[in-house]
Amino acid sequence: MSQAVLSLKNATIYQEDKVILSNVNLEVNHGEFIYIIGKTGSGKSSLMKTLYADLQLTEGNGHIVDFDLETMKEDDIPFLRRKIGIVFQDFKLLPDRSIQDNMLFVLKATGWTDQDEMNRKIEEVLDKVGMKNYAQKMPHQISGGEQQRVAIARALLNDPELILADEPTGNLDPQTSAEVLDVLKKINANGKTIIMATHDYALLMKFPSKTLKCEDAKIFEVVQRTI
Repeated sequence: MSQAVLSLKNATIYQEDKVILSNVNLEVNHGEFIYIIGKTGSGKSSLMKTLYADLQLTEGNGHIVDFDLETMKEDDIPFLRRKIGIVFQDFKLLPDRSIQDNMLFVLKATGWTDQDEMNRKIEEVLDKVGMKNYAQKMPHQISGGEQQRVAIARALLNDPELILADEPTGNLDPQTSAEVLDVLKKINANGKTIIMATHDYALLMKFPSKTLKCEDAKIFEVVQRTI
């Protein structure tokens, strides 16, 4: 039986004093791939920020990879983020460091110390996204799609139980977007749970999966023919 890696019950998500999403009830089981869609401002990013504790959950119940979002202290947030991988729209690679050193920065920040183990892990995750031969490149020397592949590899470094991808193809052309999503789907096929916020409905048609929609301060499941 699948085990829930995320559960929200009667949750209301705020930006300051404004209700963004109300009465959210959501359960995500191990191994699922879920899209979150909706217009700009509908709550997709606010939901994602709540899940990685950039926004505090102040109303309702929420559990993610064994952390309680309601009672989470600021000191707990780094430990949560070691158990989830986050992929952003704008890659967030350190521009003055090579791909290898971007990866080393994350591993050292999360407690790794053995250089050989770190090198092995970096090679492993870059290989998974087809970027093993780019470790010594600087971010500006590779394309946007390649940078996003590196960002996905970075999200895999600590073997997360869950990957949150917030508009990961938002800055990419359609062909590159499809290539990046193909990488994510393969990672999901190997057992990783992925929640992806997107406004790119063409990708949903090409790579169909369970889809939730944010609209009118609500979130609900939709079938793809009604999108």
